[in-house]
Amino acid sequence: MLLRHNFFFIVLVFFGMVLSGFIYLKNYQNSCNQQIPEQGVIKPTWKQKTVGLRSSPGLLYNQPNVLVGRADVASVTPWSAPIIWEGTFDPTLIDSIYKQQNLTIATTVFALGKYTRFVKDFLESAEQHYFVGFRVHFYLFTDQPESVPEVKMGENRSLTVLKVESLNRWQDISMRRMEKLEKLIENELVSEADYIFCLDIDSKFYGRWGAESLGRLVGVIHPWFYNVPRNQFTYERRPESQAYIPAAEGDYYYAGAAFGGTLEDVYHLTKTCREHLNIDAANSIEAAWQEESHLNKYFLLNKPSKLLSPEYVWRDINVSAAQIKIVRLANVPKNYAEVRPNP
Repeated sequence: MLLRHNFFFIVLVFFGMVLSGFIYLKNYQNSCNQQIPEQGVIKPTWKQKTVGLRSSPGLLYNQPNVLVGRADVASVTPWSAPIIWEGTFDPTLIDSIYKQQNLTIATTVFALGKYTRFVKDFLESAEQHYFVGFRVHFYLFTDQPESVPEVKMGENRSLTVLKVESLNRWQDISMRRMEKLEKLIENELVSEADYIFCLDIDSKFYGRWGAESLGRLVGVIHPWFYNVPRNQFTYERRPESQAYIPAAEGDYYYAGAAFGGTLEDVYHLTKTCREHLNIDAANSIEAAWQEESHLNKYFLLNKPSKLLSPEYVWRDINVSAAQIKIVRLANVPKNYAEVRPNP
């Protein structure tokens, strides 16, 4: 009996040691697995600023009036985001608030192929109207750096030219923008700027574009679709695409020619759109309006915190509309068949 008892005791101790070793090994593996993502993935460290709407003592400006305002347009979305029109903000007050924050606004444009011809007018008009009095850093992506004209930049204004590969289709140029913007934010701008706007180079400024446009995530209402029902929006309608929006859904139709916000929010936007563009490409799908289609899908699910009216990306300086009291940025008339590399 004694031998049998000792035998069972030895067996019990043995299995206890084995079980303890297994538990230790499992915990060790879990610990290692938890550490790998932290070591292998470098997450952007966003520039932190204390933001408040602090007015300057003694500043004089027109008294606000809750009974006076634009009656011909909507100035707020159903999710309480402001829609910026002429007459809905005081430029003196809003500039005073934001200039105290010592902001840097990064601004990106793409000029590939014959689109370099639009650089001079874009930059020279920006010097007159775009965030005047603020620190602005333009980033110009081009396949022809030698064709970029010299433009005299004002104080605290700078231009960086970034060479990119040439592409044979304008659709490909459009679809690659999100990837380029994502990498620029991640690799260079993450700790250098406070806000970023992504604009089209074939445009010209005609009026003020300033601090009233700043927000966490900013979309611009498309100038061709601001006054039509959503069933006429040119969303991507094929369910197979990541940009798909059903006919009964949609808020506004946003222009791909301009969007912006904080570095963190625009980074998430570009990263998501780039991922969805890649999924579509892997399935041999090209959304109806390339990146603009994916941008509209993103804004449907991730509501902008501020919307800019079509004043900020108008069709043509020579075209008027009753609701457009001022044209701030307008598309430059051109022969697309002549400037684009393909139909």
